[in-house]
Amino acid sequence: MEKYLVSPEPSPAKSRTTVRRPWKRSLIEVNGRLDSAYRHELYSRVAHSYSEIGKFSHFYHLNENPCITHMMQIQSLYQCPTMRGVAGLDFDNRGIFLVSVTRSGCLMVHDFESLYCQSKLGPGSAEDESKHVVHFSYPPGREFDVARWNPSNQNEVACTSRKHDQVLIFDISYMSPKPTEVLQTRQKLSIIGRKISRGLSDVAITSDEDSRIFSPDTLGMVHVWDRRAGVSPCIELSTDRYDSIKRIQIYVDNQTIFGAGKEGIIHIWDLRGGRNSSAFQSRKDMSQLPLASLHLAPKLQKIASLKAQSEIVPKEIHSIDVNPSSPHQLAFHLDDGWSGVLDIYKSEVTHVHCPPPAWLDGSNSSADLILRKPSWLPTSSIYVVGSMSEKGIHVLDFHPSSRSPCHVDYDEDTQRNEKRDKCNHRNKFVSLSETVTGCAAHPLNGMIVAGTQNSSLLLIAQMHCSSSSETAEGEL
Repeated sequence: MEKYLVSPEPSPAKSRTTVRRPWKRSLIEVNGRLDSAYRHELYSRVAHSYSEIGKFSHFYHLNENPCITHMMQIQSLYQCPTMRGVAGLDFDNRGIFLVSVTRSGCLMVHDFESLYCQSKLGPGSAEDESKHVVHFSYPPGREFDVARWNPSNQNEVACTSRKHDQVLIFDISYMSPKPTEVLQTRQKLSIIGRKISRGLSDVAITSDEDSRIFSPDTLGMVHVWDRRAGVSPCIELSTDRYDSIKRIQIYVDNQTIFGAGKEGIIHIWDLRGGRNSSAFQSRKDMSQLPLASLHLAPKLQKIASLKAQSEIVPKEIHSIDVNPSSPHQLAFHLDDGWSGVLDIYKSEVTHVHCPPPAWLDGSNSSADLILRKPSWLPTSSIYVVGSMSEKGIHVLDFHPSSRSPCHVDYDEDTQRNEKRDKCNHRNKFVSLSETVTGCAAHPLNGMIVAGTQNSSLLLIAQMHCSSSSETAEGEL
């Protein structure tokens, strides 16, 4: 019977051609999810597109007369460098207003849209002074070092100075140069009976309705005010050693406080308890020690490649900043220009960026006398830092994965050979027209405003994407 059966046709050979998926971007739009590697690639391309688009010098007037910062600019040849420049910058939650303060004694609130539109008129265009929301100018002796918006009340701005022991709160809706509230530290006397003078180096406000205000002084104490209880501190966060705190940050839970300062130590306080809970103390003695104190120098020494190239000693911390897109990352910036990331879950340094020192090219810039204040971009794990030796900013890729060129486990040869990594991740240096003292990133579109040593504001925006490595920097 088998000879009458029709033999089946042989099955066609399987095609070995690779099925291409040209709709990668469309699949992302349909699924509503971005792959981590693809998102990192996009952010790296954004980092290479920044360029200065506008410059606004502080030649402003009040009642047709030059303001105090304007006059100081004219007398800049006879002025101490540390008394010049933009000291603080901060955007409100929606990026509508930008507050800036100068060390000369000016407080200004800019309409950011007007500032951006004015930059389109061409280089060197002056800012329209009639568009200023607020411009207060104070006589010598009332300089500012920090300005912060109140997250729970966007009409309020808190300011401090290292020359005074008060937190000044301004309500910009009143249009009054007098603060609506003044928070005072507790007065302490020395052994001989004189009042101990201490300024306030920073200020931070919780984002909940309690509106607790934190401000560290130059003697190593962090004062905590509950505005519902009065104008005196309700708690004092102390350290077990003398350490002038330069910068504080509030964690996303509004209960954990980070402080860093001159000794190169990051202190961590937990308001819910710790070594000695404030709930069981009298109001006359409410001082709380840190839950932990992390020394940065020993953690940097654990990085073998870094230790082999440089002598690592404790250095002053100029700034610490919690990454808004990855809260476990706490960025730090040191007085020698180094920047990095401390993973607060693992208590170890995961990223580090070490630009060449200023003396290497013979530079003798006075910018190292000023506290530089970097900023995170809102959603990209990119850290923007003013350069210590050059006129410009470093745009640093601090992505949490080892694909970041600043990661301590980054292997350049491996990343170059991986086919999936089509984007050449590099850091970028953006040349600017003036020396930068501080940066602030727009909370929505990622544009950057930089304050300078000459009290100018520089507008930095994405202009074009470039994959060229000629303008990139690849230091560790």
